[in-house]
Amino acid sequence: MSRRIRKAAVLGSGVMGSGIACHFANIGLEVLLLDIVPRDLSDDEKSNPQARNRIVNGALMKAIKSKPAPLYDKAFASRIQTGNFEDDFEKIGDCDWVIEVVIERLDIKKQIFEKVDKYRKAGSLVTSNTSGIPIHMMTDGRSDDFKAHFCGTHFFNPPRYLRLFEIIPTPDTSKDVIDFFMHYGDVYLGKQTVLAKDTPAFIGNRIGVYAMAKIYQLTTDLGLPISTVDKLTGPAVGRPKTGTYRLGDLVGHDTSVNVIKGIKDNCPDDEQAATFEVPKYMQFLVENKFLGNKTGQGFYKKIKGEDGKRQILELNLETLEYEASTKLDLPSLKAGKQIEDLTKRIQYLFKAEDKGGELVRRSLAGLFAYVSNRIPEISDTLYSIDDAMTAGYAWEIGPFQYWDAVGIQAGIEAAEAEGQTVAQWVKDMLAAGHSSFYKREGGQLKYYDIAQKAYVVKPGTESFIILDNYRDQAPVFKNSEVILHDIGDGVLNLEFISAHNSIGEGVLRGINEAIQIAEDGDWKGLVIGNNATNFSVGANLMMIGMLAYQQEYDQLNMAINLFQQTTMRCRYSSIPVVAATQGYVFGGGCETLMHCDGAVMAAESYIGLVEVGVGLIPGGGGTKEFALRASDQFFEGDVQIPTLIDKFKTIAMASVATSAYEAYNMGYALESRDEVALNKDRNIALAKHKVLDLARSYTQPLIRQDITVLGRTGLAALYAAANELQLGKYASAHDITIAKKVAFVLCGGDLTGVQKVSEQYLLDVEREAFLSLCGEQKTLERIQHMLQTNKPLRN
Repeated sequence: MSRRIRKAAVLGSGVMGSGIACHFANIGLEVLLLDIVPRDLSDDEKSNPQARNRIVNGALMKAIKSKPAPLYDKAFASRIQTGNFEDDFEKIGDCDWVIEVVIERLDIKKQIFEKVDKYRKAGSLVTSNTSGIPIHMMTDGRSDDFKAHFCGTHFFNPPRYLRLFEIIPTPDTSKDVIDFFMHYGDVYLGKQTVLAKDTPAFIGNRIGVYAMAKIYQLTTDLGLPISTVDKLTGPAVGRPKTGTYRLGDLVGHDTSVNVIKGIKDNCPDDEQAATFEVPKYMQFLVENKFLGNKTGQGFYKKIKGEDGKRQILELNLETLEYEASTKLDLPSLKAGKQIEDLTKRIQYLFKAEDKGGELVRRSLAGLFAYVSNRIPEISDTLYSIDDAMTAGYAWEIGPFQYWDAVGIQAGIEAAEAEGQTVAQWVKDMLAAGHSSFYKREGGQLKYYDIAQKAYVVKPGTESFIILDNYRDQAPVFKNSEVILHDIGDGVLNLEFISAHNSIGEGVLRGINEAIQIAEDGDWKGLVIGNNATNFSVGANLMMIGMLAYQQEYDQLNMAINLFQQTTMRCRYSSIPVVAATQGYVFGGGCETLMHCDGAVMAAESYIGLVEVGVGLIPGGGGTKEFALRASDQFFEGDVQIPTLIDKFKTIAMASVATSAYEAYNMGYALESRDEVALNKDRNIALAKHKVLDLARSYTQPLIRQDITVLGRTGLAALYAAANELQLGKYASAHDITIAKKVAFVLCGGDLTGVQKVSEQYLLDVEREAFLSLCGEQKTLERIQHMLQTNKPLRN
């Protein structure tokens, strides 16, 4: 039978419970969030529903106000109904999924599940979000229907942002239920869904805690300062900037110690059990309640220096005293900045002969041996381990991908030099002539399947379009900043490959060339998308700044005109053009999105026209587009000014939508043509489908000549709004100068009254305003400051 989730119950409103409830609301579910009744109620409060729901309501409000926001749109909170375990438990009877997220005590969980079994409807799904208790131990005494529909579903915190979703079945779990959750997690929750076994810490935390514990061990062995280790184990090796010790402070050392001890105590056959000894310095931190960020100090401690400035001290692991950071001059530390390609960087660090290289090499060698021996203990497939680490710990690549990067034989030799034993299946694979764990063929990613002793397509990826899988086929077109791929069924995909996917001349000419190729050939349309962290950070600021500093206004005018005509080409080509976005979609990236025939935006797309931050206005058609969209919102008898002010403030305050759903509210996206993909790995494939849908009856649009602008009437209102921003101290004097340029474009210039104008007229006004700001000294200062510090200057 087909199964649909309409309503879900979340039992427990702590940090994880509230976060899961919010994410369920994000995907459109009706949510029932329950928790205990406060124990300290007065006699008057015992009959007061508000008082009885104080814990759950307080927890939910705290979650909604937290940063980063757990909701795609705060309005989605209305989908969550709260209640308590005593008065509202029977309401789970109309829920399709009940997830338990209470305290990590088996006795309490079993009491909860006894009540769930009593009130749930037959066939409804029941899961636990536990991270530390064996799943099979929770079903004692439960009905057969409960057991068949029960498993572990482990989210990582925060549930909206971390993509790992572990499915942990029991021996009684129905295969249909397992298959359903694997699909639902991917398509509906937008997660990297991984099938795990019911072993301690499952997959993500088992490997993640080992990797952390190994670094702790090696830091002591090598006598390195913790700040140096964090630099070596952060972005330098493709991991989050927290590195190892800042991550420990973030997680909390009481939690880390419990998990380390839990693995050591419950995994007696783990061949690297000695790694899971809690170091003396961790015991020191826990005993003194120096638990990390939640107590204000841990491995690091913030103080005010003698000059009154904030200073960060680090723990000396030998003396257990806090001291200023020690800066070591290690060649390996410089590699992170000098070698851009991650694979080449890993290869360099693995061979480096200083202490930094030794740390990386020995930690990876241990990791290689460890993961090879976890199959089939925690997973039957190597890709599940990689997926768990990339999605749950935000590593750019997983353990077996690291191993591929350095070479399997080199990895084996490094592990054995450390006295580690690599699993026999790896040596057998190598002896059979298979030289890597992964390979790409015909647009698909294949992994080495240990049972079949052959490469097979990674399950689920058949419906993804990952551009790396097309590297072995000749591109349709390529320049230094773009690659044009044939992604099948008559659809092209233009991938940006410039630094940070910034939009410069190479990208602009690439877009024009891609559209021309599609129009001239037998192509149905074009997707503009990539699989990078960010779709685009915007226009190439270095190029603009250089031309502005040199006062090359003719060249600057030509460059901005090229930008404008390129975004217009996206809209007025004879084939459909669809954007597929994720991450930052700033400035010119946003303007590109706004001018396509449609967009498929990953939910985690952060979209905005941010040019004001560098002293400019959107000059690639963005300001014009807001004037056009304002005009389209006007209606017979409309006051019009409030709509115009709304558009004005969005640009003038450089407002950024912190999700694709917020982009609808801010006017960057239109519900009539743009859609959201919850799983970012699916956005290009969905954009391809959108191209094919549009291509069936596509007619080239007519250039707009009917845009209503308000002239001086609008200018008066917008100038007043700008002055309010300055009076409210939301804007500096230069911000107001820029804001008035925005207003000038939105109103069509200094026209005597309401008129209808063409898009090209507005583009000319926009370009003139942009160029005038390039001559402002304060704008030049902002551009220079951004290029030097990557932070905006408010001058």
